[in-house]
Amino acid sequence: MTDHDYDLFVIGAGSGGVRAARIAAGHGAKVAIAEEFRVGGTCVIRGCVPKKLYVIASRFRDGFEYAKGFGWTLQGAAFDWPSLVAAKEREITRLEGIYARNLDKSGVEILASRAVVEDAHTVRVADGRSFRARHILVATGGAPVLAPKIPGIEHAVSSNEIFDLPVFPRRLLVIGGGYIGVEFASIFARLGARTHLAYRADLPLRGFDPDLRRRLAQGLSAGGVELHAGALPTRIDKADAGLRAELSDGTEIDVDVILAATGRKPHTAGLGLEAAGVRLDKNGAIVVDAKAQSSVAWIHAVGDVTDRINLTPVAIREGHLLADRLFGGAKAQVAYDFVPSAVFSTPEIGTVGLTEDEAVDKYGDVTVFETAFRPMQATFCEGAAQVYMKLLVDAASDRVLGVHLLGPEAAEMAQLVAIALKMGATKADFDATMALHPTMAEELVTMRTPTRKAVRAG
Repeated sequence: MTDHDYDLFVIGAGSGGVRAARIAAGHGAKVAIAEEFRVGGTCVIRGCVPKKLYVIASRFRDGFEYAKGFGWTLQGAAFDWPSLVAAKEREITRLEGIYARNLDKSGVEILASRAVVEDAHTVRVADGRSFRARHILVATGGAPVLAPKIPGIEHAVSSNEIFDLPVFPRRLLVIGGGYIGVEFASIFARLGARTHLAYRADLPLRGFDPDLRRRLAQGLSAGGVELHAGALPTRIDKADAGLRAELSDGTEIDVDVILAATGRKPHTAGLGLEAAGVRLDKNGAIVVDAKAQSSVAWIHAVGDVTDRINLTPVAIREGHLLADRLFGGAKAQVAYDFVPSAVFSTPEIGTVGLTEDEAVDKYGDVTVFETAFRPMQATFCEGAAQVYMKLLVDAASDRVLGVHLLGPEAAEMAQLVAIALKMGATKADFDATMALHPTMAEELVTMRTPTRKAVRAG
């Protein structure tokens, strides 16, 4: 094919799209990337980066309490919401500039425009221009969904708007027990809001290991979050001073802001994909094969728009390897086993590998090792700070199948232990590793006595 303007046209300048564009350009491809909002995508602009900054801000409350126990005298500490919002905006603007400059240095043309697919090789941008490309990559990510669909849900905000509220909410209701819901509930409770968390299940974080879920619920409650398990709003009304939500259990809650954090949906609407022959699933996600190819051979997709593992590093790896395959002659595909993940609630969660239920279902006979203790920084402070660690081991092969962590720096530990699990480490390998004392992570290599056996029923 010679009648093309670009070798690769990327729609969406988030983490996956940017990585694919840069790597493709590095292989000598002529690349353009179109973005209708801000370069950097959800993670940088209104996702994991600003959220982690808010998490850090919220944890100073605990830090001040710990400091008193260690002899510090603190006076006049006060939180100012507009200062945090402004600092966040400066940082994401700085990061956006870095992303744009790196694209420019790589030789990628940036089009600040919405783009839609017209056919297997044609993309049209908002000003009416059309471009031909050998390959099209859709990396538009996902978007929050305002749900449940109840009267008054339009009064709620999504995770997009929660970062930039003009006034700090003294009373907040968060709807949804997924990672977005529990993270924001934890943040705002620690920043000083009276925070309610309402979710459908009996415990938050469906899909995570059950022991982590139970301990997280306890930690959220201890941190000031009022939990409403098994209850979702049935209607939302404007009240004299804010909003009133009626829950399915009959409870009425008066708040200033309601955050709907019940999920996200692939951002594919209005992109012309179905007309171009691209198959979407029932949730609107682009259906792709192991090589990130859609049902149309020349159209590809990576990241949250495929609704597989919706994590930024996964999108980056998918985009990188796609560019290597298309323009660098590589054959490698993404391996989705032992992908570490984190929930930046307080207490924090880090996890890699199988949950206990998954491990038992797959291997039948699993040995469980557990430990729980108070973190050292809370030694001189009253409170419910906790650390919990759990190893799941295949009884037949001794291979470590899953590691589940809750407590300070759980995410950092999960990243490192993921290397060991990816390499096939056994419990004997953990036991043979010298401990580093005094650390929390040393417990990972000093657990010797199994807590219990978990076996498949029947």
